[in-house]
Amino acid sequence: MRTTERMSDTSFKFMNLAFNFLDLFFPYIDNRVKGFGIQPGMTVVDYGCGPGRYTERFVKLVGEAGKVYAVDIHEMAIETIQRKADKHGWRNVVPRLASGYNSGVPDHAADVICALDMFFIIQQPTEFLAELRRIAKSDGVLIIDDGHQPRQATRRKILDSRLWKIVQETDDRLKCRPA
Repeated sequence: MRTTERMSDTSFKFMNLAFNFLDLFFPYIDNRVKGFGIQPGMTVVDYGCGPGRYTERFVKLVGEAGKVYAVDIHEMAIETIQRKADKHGWRNVVPRLASGYNSGVPDHAADVICALDMFFIIQQPTEFLAELRRIAKSDGVLIIDDGHQPRQATRRKILDSRLWKIVQETDDRLKCRPA
């Protein structure tokens, strides 16, 4: 992975601060994740977890019988997730520092993979989507959004990979299944 896909430490700190502010005054994340189909006992991968604003919701949804892999290419993200896990006693969170597009998640482990607000920055989308396909169960689901790119670009990248088929679209995300 090229280094341009990884934000600077200063940008990460600013993003974390901005998300904390947004979530305090505009708490929409809880409502958003309700539509992801996450159930108790599932294994969820939060790919591009950042400071963990979705991770903590996934932890609650999967319960103690489930597992959440929090994956990011930024060391500060993994450190933040580990601190939150220690503080809140999350025993079902597995932080993973990605190396390139290698997530470190075992083959066919994920019931649901969430790649939120990060796909627009991926420079080699087919390689990235291949990694997500590798870690998805045969009946797994990919929840992905546009981030800062037009929906047409998101659709094109997914369909050009021939690894995923889009099975549902909403205003804020696409739901995909392995092709």
